[in-house]
Order: sequence, then C-alpha cells, then structure tokens
Amino acid sequence: MGALPVFDDSGVRRVLCVVAHPDDMEYGGSAAVARWTAMGVEVSYLLLTAGEAGMRNVEPASAAQLRIQEQRQACGEVGMEDLTVLSLPDGMLQPDLETRRQFARHIRRFQPDVVFTQPWELQVAWGLNHADHRATGLATVDAIRDADNPWVFRDLVEQEGLEPWGAQWLLVPNSEPDFLIDVSGEPVEQAVRSLEAHRAYLEALGDHPEPREMIEGMTAAAAQRSEDPSVTRALAVAAYRM
Repeated sequence: MGALPVFDDSGVRRVLCVVAHPDDMEYGGSAAVARWTAMGVEVSYLLLTAGEAGMRNVEPASAAQLRIQEQRQACGEVGMEDLTVLSLPDGMLQPDLETRRQFARHIRRFQPDVVFTQPWELQVAWGLNHADHRATGLATVDAIRDADNPWVFRDLVEQEGLEPWGAQWLLVPNSEPDFLIDVSGEPVEQAVRSLEAHRAYLEALGDHPEPREMIEGMTAAAAQRSEDPSVTRALAVAAYRM
C-alpha cells in the first residue's frame, strides 16, 4: 500500500453526513466531524432510520427512542447539533426515487461543500456490507447529482423554492482510499466518547470491541500511510470530485 496525501479541507464551510443508522458515524467518521467543528465548519447529520430494528431484545419503538437519544449525545461529543432523522424503515432501505428526493431536498437546503456517506460495495474490510449501508451510499451518489440538476425534482424548486446546489466533494470511509483526514489529538478522544455514547446499543450487541481500542487502532493504522509524519491518527477516505 502506498502513501496517501492529507485531504485539503481548509476551504470547507459545510459538510453533510448521510448514513443509515444511529452509531454509523461513530466508527471513525465522528473523528473527522470533531476536527471540522473545531475549525468552525458547519456539519449536519442526515440519518435515514432511527435504528429501530437494531436491538434484538428491544421492541422497535423503544429502540428507536433510545438510539436517537444516544445519537444526540454522540453528536454533542463532537460539537455537532444539526441532526435530522428521516425515519425510513430500518433494514429495508432502497436507493429509489423517493429516497433520492429526500436526500436532494436536504442537500439543497443545507448547501454542503462536502457530502460524507457510507460505502456501497458488497464487501468491505470487515466482511459483507449491510444492505442499508449499500442502499444509503448508492442513493447519496445519485442524490448529489439530482440536487445539482435543474430539471430533476422540479417540485423542489416550484413548491419549496429549493434551487439546485452542487456539492464539490463526496467522501467515503471504509472504501479504497485516496486521502487521509488528519484527526490527530483531541478529535480521536472526542470520537471515542461519541462511540461510547451508544452505551445501550453496544451492550445489546454483546461482543462489541472496546470503543477506545477500536477507534485508536483504526486511526493509528490509517496514519501509517500518511506522507506527513506529524499525522499520528487519521481517517482514510475515498474522495470523488463532483
């Protein structure tokens, strides 16, 4: 594996993070968010579901309430307050037109420079990718283009006044990386706390690795690929110029 450059985020003003479930941002992504909020970047989370099907021994309505509560706490750990949950059906997401419309609406409202989402490949580093993660990634790719196309979802303009908006970058962690995001220092500590905030969910899983061990291990491994020796912790991302 070759060395990777550090992603230049010096001009980034707004980042929209699109994921399927509560806790999905906390597996490395929240470290980047901690870096960005400290820089004064506006960050928004768009969750497709409330994660109601994610706790085998907890009834869905109760699980949804608990998981969103834990997600809000996790957001606070990295200085992020703008959380939107679409409450689409957990475990049954589809990259269809209506999902794309909802994404495109949020992109036009928030006007991000960068969109951050999940990998859509069938197989990822830890094994077979979750169906909801794949659907989220695919829908996000299409919605970024939809949001920038003046002739797609015309109702968003005519009925809601949402003019087309073109994001500059799509960043995808846990995919074949092009860049590193430097999360050395406090961002890693904040990321550990953000994952720890999902206490009830992690306990329900039963065999989840200890959050500090997981976050420190993955960011240290990514940093070993940096061209810059001052980078001691990093998040590796695939980057697509839109």
